This record gives sequence, C-alpha cells and structure tokens, in this order.
Amino acid sequence: MGLLRLNPSWGLQRCFQASRIHSTARHFHISCTRLAPSPTKPVRAVARSAVGSYGHEEGEHVLNSPSELARKISAKVLPKIPRPDVNKVLIVGSGGLSIGQAGEFDYSGSQALKALREEGVDAVLINPNIATWQTSHQLASEVYFLPITPDYVAYVLEKERPDGILLTFGGQSALNVGIALDKMGVLDRLGVKVLGTPIKTLEVSEDRDLFVQALKEIDIPVAQSTAVSSVNDALAAAEKIGYPVILRSAFTLGGLGSGFANDPDELRDLSAKSLSLSPQVLIERSMKGWKELEYEVVRDAADNTIICCNMENFDPLGTHTGDSIVVAPSQTLPDDEYHMLRSAALKVIRHLGVVGECNIQYALNPNSREYCVIEVNARLSRSSALASKATGYPLAYTAAKIALGHTLPELPNAVTKTTTACFEPSLDYIVTKIPKWDLAKFSSQVNREVGSSMKSVGEVMAIGRTFEESLQKAIRQVDPRWKGFEAYVKPEDLDRALSKPTDMRLFAIAYAMFNKNYTVDQLHDLTKIDKWFLYKIDNIVQTVHALKAAGSTEAIGFDLMKRAKCQGFSDSHIADLVSSKEDTVRAYRKSLSITPFVKRIDTLAAEFPAHTNYLYTTYNASSHDVTFDEHGTMVLGSGVYRIGSSVEFDWCAVTCARKLREMGKRTIMINYNPETVSTDFDEADRLYFEELGYERVMDIYELEQSQGVIVSVGGQLPQNIALRLKHNGVSVLGTDPEKIDSAEDRHKFSSILDSIGVDQPEWTEVSSLEAAKQFASKVGYPVLIRPSYVLSGAAMNVVYEEHALEYNLSAAADVSPLHPVVITKFIDNAQEIDVDAVAHNGKLLLHAVSEHVENAGVHSGDATLVLPPFSLTDSDMLRLKQIAEKVAGAFEISGPFNMQIIRKPADEADEEAQLKVLGYNFIDAATTAIVGQDVPEPVDAMAEKRDYTAIKVAQFSWTRLGGADPFLGVEMASTGEVASFGRDIHEAYWASLLSTTGFKIPRPNSGVLIGGDTTKPEMRIIAKTLTDLGFKLYCSSPVVEEFLKGIPYVSAKRIFFPTRDKRKLREVFDEFDIECVINLARSRGKDAVDEDYVARRYVFSTRFSGVAVM
Repeated sequence: MGLLRLNPSWGLQRCFQASRIHSTARHFHISCTRLAPSPTKPVRAVARSAVGSYGHEEGEHVLNSPSELARKISAKVLPKIPRPDVNKVLIVGSGGLSIGQAGEFDYSGSQALKALREEGVDAVLINPNIATWQTSHQLASEVYFLPITPDYVAYVLEKERPDGILLTFGGQSALNVGIALDKMGVLDRLGVKVLGTPIKTLEVSEDRDLFVQALKEIDIPVAQSTAVSSVNDALAAAEKIGYPVILRSAFTLGGLGSGFANDPDELRDLSAKSLSLSPQVLIERSMKGWKELEYEVVRDAADNTIICCNMENFDPLGTHTGDSIVVAPSQTLPDDEYHMLRSAALKVIRHLGVVGECNIQYALNPNSREYCVIEVNARLSRSSALASKATGYPLAYTAAKIALGHTLPELPNAVTKTTTACFEPSLDYIVTKIPKWDLAKFSSQVNREVGSSMKSVGEVMAIGRTFEESLQKAIRQVDPRWKGFEAYVKPEDLDRALSKPTDMRLFAIAYAMFNKNYTVDQLHDLTKIDKWFLYKIDNIVQTVHALKAAGSTEAIGFDLMKRAKCQGFSDSHIADLVSSKEDTVRAYRKSLSITPFVKRIDTLAAEFPAHTNYLYTTYNASSHDVTFDEHGTMVLGSGVYRIGSSVEFDWCAVTCARKLREMGKRTIMINYNPETVSTDFDEADRLYFEELGYERVMDIYELEQSQGVIVSVGGQLPQNIALRLKHNGVSVLGTDPEKIDSAEDRHKFSSILDSIGVDQPEWTEVSSLEAAKQFASKVGYPVLIRPSYVLSGAAMNVVYEEHALEYNLSAAADVSPLHPVVITKFIDNAQEIDVDAVAHNGKLLLHAVSEHVENAGVHSGDATLVLPPFSLTDSDMLRLKQIAEKVAGAFEISGPFNMQIIRKPADEADEEAQLKVLGYNFIDAATTAIVGQDVPEPVDAMAEKRDYTAIKVAQFSWTRLGGADPFLGVEMASTGEVASFGRDIHEAYWASLLSTTGFKIPRPNSGVLIGGDTTKPEMRIIAKTLTDLGFKLYCSSPVVEEFLKGIPYVSAKRIFFPTRDKRKLREVFDEFDIECVINLARSRGKDAVDEDYVARRYVFSTRFSGVAVM
C-alpha cells in the first residue's frame, strides 16, 4: 500500500512508502516457502501486508496502489527551494582503512563524486588512501594525497578556494576535521559553505551531553546518563545511575573507548582509557540484553523524510553493531513497534536538522514497548552502506544530490529509472550481514570477546528468501573453509562462550545444539538472542540430522534435497553429511531438476515493473527474473575485506570491469561485500550479489553461458578456485590456472625458479618434524616456514630456535592441509624489493619497482614502500627487470603479477611471486592482456626520471585489538594503507606518517622508552639520534641499559617497570614523561608479562600513540 503525507507548511509534497515486509503478529515476518496464488507469479518466501492503521503521523492517508502514487509524484510540479550556489566542492575522505572506518567510505565518497560530476560541479578530493577507487582521477578533478587533519585540509581550502565542502562522506575523520575547521574560523574566513547537514547538527550528534539534551526537548527517551570529563566524575555518575554502566566516548568511531563496567575498579580503568581517546565520556545505564535496531533515514532541505531501511541485530545490545550479525528488514518486530520506532526516527531527524542521510540506533526492551535512542550518526556510515546494498537504494548518491539542494520527489530513482527517490524501499527477500574478524592473525593474548568496541575488519552480505538460506550463504562468505552452520569450535566452558560473546559465538551455538542438545529456551536464556532466530537455526539443525540419516547421495529424496537447498545448504556441505563428494551431489541435484533461480533486486518488491541489473540467486523461487542472452565476461571480486585483501582489490575489479565495457564487452560482476564500489549497481552490466565459491560461480557461468571468467583481479579467493573451474570446463581468461597453481604451490614454484636460473634461498619441502630439523641444522637458523595457497602470509613464520619449529610447522599444515609446506633459509638484514608487472603470453609489458624501508622479515603489506626506489642503481634496476622477464616467461603470464625480491650487497634472490596485483595502476593494461585485445606495446615505466617520491605506509588498528602484540613479522597485520607524495623521501615519508590514524609526535625533551634486541644494528643509531635531539632515554632491561651505556654521549636511566599492574604502569609513564616507545623486538612476546610486549601493548592503550619500531 502507499502513503500520502501532507505537509501543510509549504504545500503538497507526496512521498511513497512502499509496503514493508511485516505482518501484524510477532515473530512471523518471513514464512516457509509456499506457492503463490497465481501460477504466473514467482514463489514468495516473504509475506507483504498493507501498512498497519496505527503508528502513522498526522496527515498520512492510504492510497489504493503504490504505482498510482508513483505516477502522481512523477507528474506533480514541485515547489522549488533555494539551492546552494556552488561551482567547486571539496570532499573530505576517510584516510587509511582501520577497524571501524573501512571501505564503506570509498563507496560513499565515490557515489558523492559521481553525483557532483552529474551536476557539473568541479570536485576536489583530499584522501591519502591510495588504494581506493575514489582517488582515481576519473571521478575528481584534483586529488590530494594528504593527511586528514585540520592543518592540511585548511591548506587545500586555501589553495583550491572551493565554494562548498562535504563532510559526511569521510566517516568520523572527516566529521571531526570539519568541526575543528569551523571552530578555527577557517570556513567562515574562506567563505566555504558546509553542504548538507549543518555543522551544528554534527556537533550535537557527536557531543553526548548536547545529544541527550536535544532528544529530551522532544520527549524522545534516552538512557539515563551523565557526560563527564574526569575519572572522579565518572565514578560519581556511576554511583548515581547504578552499576552496571556503559561508557561511550564522544567524537570517536566504532565504539572506540567504550565498554561496560560492573564495579568502580573496572570503571576507573576503562574511564582512564576512554578519556585518553576523547575529551568527553558518557556514563550511561546499561541495557545489555535488549534488542538493538537501526533505521536509515533520508531527509531533504524541504523536510521530505523517508525511512530507507530498518535493520535488526541478531545479537542483543552489548555487542557493537559493527560486530553483530544483522538482518534486514527486521524480523521480530510487530507492526506497532515498527511504526513506533519509525515515527520516533522521523521526529528525531527533523528536530536535529539533518539534511541528507543518517542512521539512528535504538535499544528496545524485548518484554515491553520501552525503548531508548542509543545514538544518531548524522553521516554516511557502515550501516548506510549495508542498507544501500540491502535495499538497492543509492543512499550516498541521493545524499550528495540533497546536499546540492535537490528534493527527494524531484530526484529520479537511479536504480529503477521508473520512480522517484521519494519512496521507502520494499523487500521480498531477507539480507543477513555477518562481520569478518581476523583475530587469529594476532598473538594468543588477543582478547577475542566482542563488546561495545568494534573489532571486525570487514563484513559480508547474503541475500535469500528465508533466514536460513541467507544465514548459511553468509557463513560461507565469511570464510570459504566454513560450509554452513556447523560446530567449528569446541568451547571448554560452553555456557560462558554463549553468554560472553566472542567472534566464534555462532559456532558455539552450533556446538550447543549439535553436541549438547541445548534447547531454544536454554540458548535464549544464555544469549538473549530472540527465539525467532533460534527456532530458524533449529530448522537447519533438523535438516542436518535428516541428511545424516539419509547416509548417501542416492538416499536423499527430492523433498529433502529441495528443503536443504532452500535452507541454504551447499553441495559441499551436503556431501560431507552423506559421506559423498561435491561433484556427485551437484550432478545428482541437477538430475532432480533442482537448480537456483536468478531474482532481481528492484527496491519495489516487484510492485510494478523495473529493469535493474542487481541480481541474486535463490532456491525459494519458481522462475527467473531475467533472460540469459548477453553472454558477458565474468569478473570475480575479492569478497570480504580482511587483513591482506582489502579495498585495493576492489579498485582492481572496478578498473577491470570499466575497461571491459570500454572495449565493448558485456560485464558480469560477482561479489558479496556491501562496502565496495564493485557492488554498485552501475559498475557492471550485471551484478550478482553472490558467493565466490566454486558452486555458485559454476551456477552463474552455466546460466549466463559466459564468454569467460577473470580470476586475477580479486585477490586470493578467486585464485583458489581457478584450477577447479578450468578442470570443469570453464574458460578462465588470462594466465593458465595450471601456471597459477605452480606459482601458489611452494614446491612447484621453487622448482621452476631453479630451472630458469633465478637465485633463491636454500629450500626444501618437508613432511616431518625430523626432516625440518635436519634442514634447519644444515642451513642454520633462522628459517622461514611457508604454507601454500595462503593470503597475507597466513601461518608464515620466521623460526629462530629449534623448540619453536614443531608449533610453526603444525600451524602451517593446518592452514593449508592440501598443499606442501616449504621451509627455506631466512636471510637476516636483507633488503626487500617489490616488483609489480603486467605480461601478455609471457612477454613483459609494464613493471614498477618499489623499495622497502624495513628489512626482509616484515610482510610487504605492513612495510613502508618507496617509489621510485631511493638506493637502487641502474644495474640493479636492469637485473630486476630481467628477473621479471624470466618469471613472466616461465609462467606464461597473461595479466598482472607481483614479486618480492630480497637483496644483499652484490646478491639478489627471488623470495615470492604471486599472480595478483597489489593495487597499482596497471589494471587497464592487464585487462587487455587477459582478454587478448588491444594489447599495448611494452613500456619501461621505470626508465623515466621523476622529480617526486611516493611513499606507502601501513595503517594499523592495534588500539582496537586488546591484548594483540604490536609486532611486525612475515604475517601481515595492517588493516589499510596510506600514501603521500613529496619532493624528496623525507617530505613524502613525513606526510605519509601523519596520514595514519592516531600518529602523534612526542614533545621535545620528553621521555622515550627504548628496548628490544640489542644485536640489531639500528639500535645504536636510534639511541644516538634521540640523544642529539634532546630526548631523555629510559629502559627497563639491564641488558639494554648496559648496551646504551656503551654508546658515547648517550645516557639512559633504567626504571622500574611493572608488568602486571596497569595503574602503576600508567604512573611510571606519567612520572618520567614518556611519550614514545621504540622497541626493536626480534619476536613476539613470550607471554602477557613479557616486558617488551607490555611496553608495546601499553602504547596503544594510553593518551599518546607511541612509535613502536619493530
């Protein structure tokens, strides 16, 4: 049904609210699959009812048909509002990807830039994140790779003199900078208009005290709370409110500095940390266990306001929404509660004066209608990206148009092309988001519990027509090793694992149901997860039991197979349950004529015709929404962002798809990451928001009768299935998958290098601990353990002593069980060099050489890279090119590839080559090489002399990962990267360092705590330089003290260093005014009281960000 809202203040405006998925009874919003009344209509797994007769705002009336309303809106002459007179606009980006602020801002910023370009507005961008699509010059006329700080943004404003500035597309970083510039008077002095949501609204939404006051003015409930700026005030506030309490830091993102405190001791420690990160903290009544819900709201300057999407957290309040499983639309709200929260959202956003898009979060008592507003993000956020991709409504694009003065009724729906933007999307499917944590990448001390401070590095989004289907698809998307809802963990304390959530709680629930026969009631009591979700999960459990009872593929009847596929079971999962093979199950399923159907996301739940290219597959249907006569080229995206595969691969996929379209080819993009530009509706001719596993890629390839599949622009995930795709008849474009396998398999790779005469460290393939010991004894420690087919150096380790050999070999075998483990001699103090290149049929077309600042032993993703190289001679460069030519020829490469090479004086050895690109501007050439069309002539890009230097620096998120050891090794740990340019290496390096989040400079004459391995040659130089600069040196180790005393003109004081008492440790740092820690460690801390580990860890838990040099 449609709704007509009359706004008497400025004339007739009509906004369309399409039917929301709901019924009037609690817990039954998504039903089991049933046949539609008409045989010509597709199967619907979702009940779509008329909007209830209560909960509407005054002036709303029901129309007979949404299509009737849409036609009236389209025909209506709308009153105009004054538009800002702008010709040039600065967009402030978000900087390097970090936990809490990731790729969603590349998506939102790119959409905003598209909107500006359409309006003929000159767009200028400041963003040092070189891996993003938005920093490509196709979108902005000028791109500044500079730090997102008030000083640097002010510099760009002075230089460019824009008329306006957009602050809501760059996350918390952009928002904080905008507020600071306003307070400094820079915006007024330069006459720069803040477009969209006003600064005052941004300040109110960020300042916890002002926010609470604003909501009280309109009688919107908020949790009992007090804003404080000292530890003593925090303790006093908690006594008044009553324990437990939650702390929320102002002006931070991703819940940084927040947490729950159950008593004064916990509050004292937590508030001290929170106040080191923010000047203000809100002490708030804890509502742990309540439901958490989110509404995405869009409002224009003429006060047209719509709810784009509402979402419900699977996990109850207490877990940050970024770390929660989320479903859209909400599933357990009855209609009256939905409209109660909807009306409150509209009231809040209007009162605050938001112009554009924002997100409002609620806590709802599951046993009553009591609710509280948790917070409002008056900007684009991670939830906005999810809502946009879940509904098909282009939120960021629309928000940018609104910021330029457009109203919702006059904006066309960019997706459907047949309606206006002034409507509320309707869904005939369910979306499930699951976060991606990479906590296993870090030391064993890392705290795996999830709470109010976000820890996940990415997220997946799965689309299905039942909750069971979308949940199981999402599980596989998070990690291809997981086949569905199964017990992948065996908790020692099961009840604690259920009541104290960790990154693996979903599988703890599986263990409880499969292995311990916990009931839904028991699970609800321990987890506070709504029983509706638990009953749906129990449906999966019952099907698992039924499949196990069948025992063989042939014993699975049509009904059971159909039931399993409708619940999201993969062929591989079914094969495991009946002791069969995936290909056998696949063939049997197809013999039963059980195949997936392709459905279209049109934002309108098929209320009336729309032609979108936004697709998904489901077994809960009876017909396709599209025809398959285009035979496009498939591009496999990178999937979920994780450490080692991030926004740079999305840049590659988007660039490849655009080049293919430019060459006149139809494109089919497959990806499931809602934070990406590649999943925008207009980046490919067809977008499948789908899994990237073998089964789904084969399904789509067969349906589309594709011309070929490109696997080399999406990182490790597509590479891993390339060989299997080829063996099953798929045309894999570019480098032969057999050659890819030779590069990924350590043994084959090393053998080929030997055959072409490329030097490499001594190596051997090992199958036993004894063989590894013999090899290490022969070549001498340290040695490098190297598994095959892994991303970002997973389970790769440098071993210095025999006692560590067994553990590291076991870890390598676990992470890559089907491929050999290779052990090589590790060369200490060697320099590492990156070579990125493109070849066609084994002939080198392009190459670039980057030099590492850190020695070999630090993963290239974590290393500082300099381009052009600063110390390589012409003969070095020639030899590197020759090695690249040999490798390209040996592997017959057609497309992009990357190599790391280690170099000692008068010696070079190739360390690793992987057929993938790391985000350099070679993808256009690589795409032509892959498809064999318009291939350019070879060019030596490194022969050109440049008058600038570019430096890439890694962005880490140690502050978020309590307990993680900030130590850099051969396994990657960074979550993002930034890069800046300079006239020389010093200027570029300084700008890059300042571009990383949280980097601060120690004050002159302050203290520096120095420690680590005194055998490292850098230690002496660092100590002497710091002394010359006037810093006071301190150490905690007698060995380091003795070493420093032996350096002329260097004095250092040894101090007492408490390793167990955080409060006393804080007092020591305060007493000696220590503002920087330099720790040249050789390996991770042995345990939680290791002095070097404690020093490194403390850096990221205090009011300063020290420099941990490792």
